[in-house]
Amino acid sequence: MRRILATAITLALAGTGIPAFAQGEAPAAPAAQPQAVTTQLPHTARPSHYRVEVTPHAEKMAFDGRISIDLDVLEQTSSIVLQAADLRFANSTLVAAGGKPMPARVSVDAGNQTASFSFDKPLSPGRYTLATDYSGVINTQANGLFALDYPTEAGSRRALFTQFENSDARRFIPSWDEPGFKATFDVAINVPEADMAVSNMPVASSRALGNGLKQVVFQTTPKMSTYLLFVAAGDFERAAMEDDNGTEIGVITQKGKVEQARFAMEGSRDVLREYNDYFGVPYPLPKLDNVAAPGSSQFFSAMENWGAIFTFEHTLLLDPAVSGVSDKQRVFSVAAHEIAHQWFGNLVTMAWWDDLWLNEGFASWMEERTTRKLHPEWDVNDVGAAMTSRGAMGRDAYATTHPIVQHVATVEQASQAFDGITYGKGAAVIAMFEDYVGADAWREGVRSYVRAHAYGNAVTDDLWREMDKAAPGKRFVDVAHDFTLQPGVPLIRVASQCVDGKTRVTLTQGEYTLDRKDKVPLRWRVPVTVRGADGTVARTLVDGNSALELPGCAGPVLVNAGQKGYYRTLYAPEQFKALGQGFARLPVVDQLGMMMDASALAAVGLQPESDVLDLTAQVPANAPSDLWEMVSGTLGGIDALFKGDAPRQAAFRRYARSRLSPVLQSLGWDAREDDSAQTRQLRSGLIRVLSTMGDEPVIAEARRRFDAFLANPESLPADLRRTVLGVVARNADAATWDRLHALAKKETSSMVRDQYYGLLAQAKDKALAQRALDMALTDEPGATNAAEMIGLVAHEHADMAFDFAVAHREKVDTLVDSTSRARYYPGLARSSDNPQMVDKIRAFADKHIAPTSRRDAETAITGIQTKLKLRAQRKPQIDAWLRKNGY
Repeated sequence: MRRILATAITLALAGTGIPAFAQGEAPAAPAAQPQAVTTQLPHTARPSHYRVEVTPHAEKMAFDGRISIDLDVLEQTSSIVLQAADLRFANSTLVAAGGKPMPARVSVDAGNQTASFSFDKPLSPGRYTLATDYSGVINTQANGLFALDYPTEAGSRRALFTQFENSDARRFIPSWDEPGFKATFDVAINVPEADMAVSNMPVASSRALGNGLKQVVFQTTPKMSTYLLFVAAGDFERAAMEDDNGTEIGVITQKGKVEQARFAMEGSRDVLREYNDYFGVPYPLPKLDNVAAPGSSQFFSAMENWGAIFTFEHTLLLDPAVSGVSDKQRVFSVAAHEIAHQWFGNLVTMAWWDDLWLNEGFASWMEERTTRKLHPEWDVNDVGAAMTSRGAMGRDAYATTHPIVQHVATVEQASQAFDGITYGKGAAVIAMFEDYVGADAWREGVRSYVRAHAYGNAVTDDLWREMDKAAPGKRFVDVAHDFTLQPGVPLIRVASQCVDGKTRVTLTQGEYTLDRKDKVPLRWRVPVTVRGADGTVARTLVDGNSALELPGCAGPVLVNAGQKGYYRTLYAPEQFKALGQGFARLPVVDQLGMMMDASALAAVGLQPESDVLDLTAQVPANAPSDLWEMVSGTLGGIDALFKGDAPRQAAFRRYARSRLSPVLQSLGWDAREDDSAQTRQLRSGLIRVLSTMGDEPVIAEARRRFDAFLANPESLPADLRRTVLGVVARNADAATWDRLHALAKKETSSMVRDQYYGLLAQAKDKALAQRALDMALTDEPGATNAAEMIGLVAHEHADMAFDFAVAHREKVDTLVDSTSRARYYPGLARSSDNPQMVDKIRAFADKHIAPTSRRDAETAITGIQTKLKLRAQRKPQIDAWLRKNGY
């Protein structure tokens, strides 16, 4: 599952001045209570095969089902316990092989989401079949079987989809809904004759049932976990192509949109070919579909169901009128992520949610690696891994972080595990491990692991054993355990001196932390790469401390050359100064790494702010776009420090605009035919940052282009569309907001319509923000857009959005994925600058969040407290630098 991480990371760092980087799945529920679903099923029985028949009643938002489960009773027991949520049962029986059916009494434990099937006498070990009729509800959020309504030119349509990760298959079938209980599935669904039905496997048969219904039966799945099962039905169309190995690759969309998915289909073909080679185990299913769905979720954009990936339209479709190069990159990279799961997650599945990173960290790493290989033009300076690692460090430096391998005891904790540590840090340490052992050895370890555990379950150490065999003599398991079993970010302090014509480099390991200045540092064995001034590269494993020699004394050394290491680098002042003097000669990725580390270290007082600002001041106008994006992000982060302090912010903005405006002027607003992807993204980024800094010429030009767009929509090119509309929406007055609202109401493209409702929630004006909040509680924006609108209001008006959501909690709960409420409400508060928000979050958590599910609440609290503390420490240094430089 590809969770939406960029927002969470950005909010966690908002206003600290640390640039944030993206990484690049119910019915109306009762009010949340401070308790948690903790049940894990007894291991007295195990399923081997499910036969499922479901009849949805979309108009009634309900469904009926019939299931029979082949199972093995492993030890004598009087009951069989399955997971079930919001299901009702009838006609339940159990039959032993060759025996007569026995009636089962069913008792439901709604709090623990279980159903117990009990019998008059104990069951002996052996093979049985459990059968039951049951019924359930169709939800409005992405939990279990859910409905999505969307506009078309012919009127509103309703489509049905399923979403089961992490613990929602139990809302669709009574089952062993835990990743370690793998089984095969036969699925049949009864749907209107005009609808298309989709599942993990190809259709085996279809027959008319009468009364306008048909029954679609699918081929038997391979052995897999319940959370990977998938069903969808609706007014769809499909396009497909065949890969070299015979796999049929398809895309499924609402009717009329399938051509917008062609890039995704062709990209999936290329990715699948690459993965068949990389993993050394061919993709095992006969088809691989990617199913587009209108709407959105607050927490994920796609889900890796085996053979039938689910993806929201905004991350699968490319509408040439509105989709730019960033959209194209997102479509490809998310497809690469989800297809990687077909091996890491689906073929080999973590034994329990403790090892979720085996799924998500690896898929994130494969996504970056494969996107870079197949589309090198999107990352010409090889900066993706550096961005991912620094983004994860922002979360990992707080006391509320957690190890990559983490203990998960409850359903809510499993949901919270889908975060920046699991994804971003997971991907970052894999990049470091591959660099440490070598790409060939790493691939051989991965291949051995996949072969050894195919169709089964694994834990992290199963992978490490294979890696240790592939890379002997590297102390690999020691290094891997250090970075996956303990939290936090290493800090490598660098000192060097010239001794007998050689440069002697001393490296000492500490810990980088945002909110625990005096903590005793943890200890890691850190792979470190050092490049000398003459280009000589040396590698060492820093175990507390290390020393190495490089030839000559001609200039400073660079630590973490290539930026694959997961650590911050702190140079002695004279070394940093020397590196700064030769900054323009460094590879772009190392320029970015140096700037990112300096920003982070300045934020906590380990480096002077002048170091960072001096670097931003010396970047030449013709520097690569990647570097200017970094400068823009760095200056934007510092600007946020002065929020609410207009005179001091004005001085800083004079400096920031003096650096950024000439670059935008040289690029121009209109793309040139030979513009690279980086140039196009830089242009949009500069417009966004300058408009956020109140640059009147930029805001005026955006408004002018918006007026032209209203008269002629084709006047606004796709690459600038979202940027220009975003500037206009953020700076909207009531009349402009009404114009955007009118566009939203008349739009018949579900994807474009969703974008408009998102824009309505971005206004700086408090009265307009309130209008957006009020609208979110109506049916107008759509059930899956409403919570996102409240979240977007929170970016600018955190206190208002949080207070509003809490005041309307019972309604808002129905708008949020059911296991994610413990994340959603604290997330609204993260960008707050109000110390009183800390008490509000605590009060909410005490009343509505289980004690075992408060990690996100605690993270929001420490983020606000740390942000305010660091601002007070940093602003005087920035003021002094501005005065010194005439601003």
